[in-house]
Amino acid sequence: MSIAADVMQVQKPEFSLAAHGRTLPAERTGWLTPTDPAIGVDAIRRRYQDDGYVWLKSLLPKAGVIDFRRWVFEHLAETGLVESGSDFSLGIASAGGFDKSLADRRLMSLVRSAAYEGFCAQPPLARFMDDFLQGISYLHKRKLMRFIQPGSPTATPAHYDLVYLRGGTSRLVTAWIPIGDIPTEMGGLVYLEGSHALGVKMEAEFRAMSGDLSPEERISAYNSHMAEGGWVSKDLPDMAERFDTRWLAADYEAGDVVLHSPYMIHASTINQDRSRRLRLSTDIRYQNVDDEIDVRWNNHWSLGDML
Repeated sequence: MSIAADVMQVQKPEFSLAAHGRTLPAERTGWLTPTDPAIGVDAIRRRYQDDGYVWLKSLLPKAGVIDFRRWVFEHLAETGLVESGSDFSLGIASAGGFDKSLADRRLMSLVRSAAYEGFCAQPPLARFMDDFLQGISYLHKRKLMRFIQPGSPTATPAHYDLVYLRGGTSRLVTAWIPIGDIPTEMGGLVYLEGSHALGVKMEAEFRAMSGDLSPEERISAYNSHMAEGGWVSKDLPDMAERFDTRWLAADYEAGDVVLHSPYMIHASTINQDRSRRLRLSTDIRYQNVDDEIDVRWNNHWSLGDML
């Protein structure tokens, strides 16, 4: 059991979560446990170590997150992605088509912008990460921001992050930040309960059989010993059954931040929002600046960069 349980949420999500053509059964789903940042960094660190994640409620100013959401969709509007004449902070998807090529190019511009860098490095988060990592925190240059349309089949398969960051320290922390409210039906991140121990085991098994690989191949998520894309699986119900555990979901709100271990297995589900809201989020990686840094992450994110 988690020591994170101030108030355990025992009910199952009321909305059916789905990904890759499969629906998660109610008995294999549950809720993440929320954490109030006011409990202090030592208690937060213990929760993270025990559970593989910590869902920090309202760590960031909500108004600033909503303002940034508005800014992002304002700059994506010319692609046809957002409903014409709508409030950009709502992020309502256009009922028609959009120029995906233009949207991809614009997204690559946004992740290189001073505004995005400032959002990721805002003082409440930077100060917290210094405390959490017990030193000077290093924010990797390669940072990802994603939008997902309602009704899109797009969902991230199950994986753990160290697969893509093997060239540096394993003492990494991922921060996943919902840019706006992301209730369960919008398909935010789901976590396989207790799976940080599974990730450690999987990575040890990979190292044991990687003696035939070159140094470059050993750190690659796409080497001959890995599944396609570095994924663990696209079949979320099967994984829950196989490991006799649950996928944990949450009704995320603007201002929340989720930290997870590089070994914690996670995925996303499809955006089924009936109000046609676009899901927008960013995931960024931290480590102590004194630990070895994976040099492949010293460049901005680019589509197709194989990381």
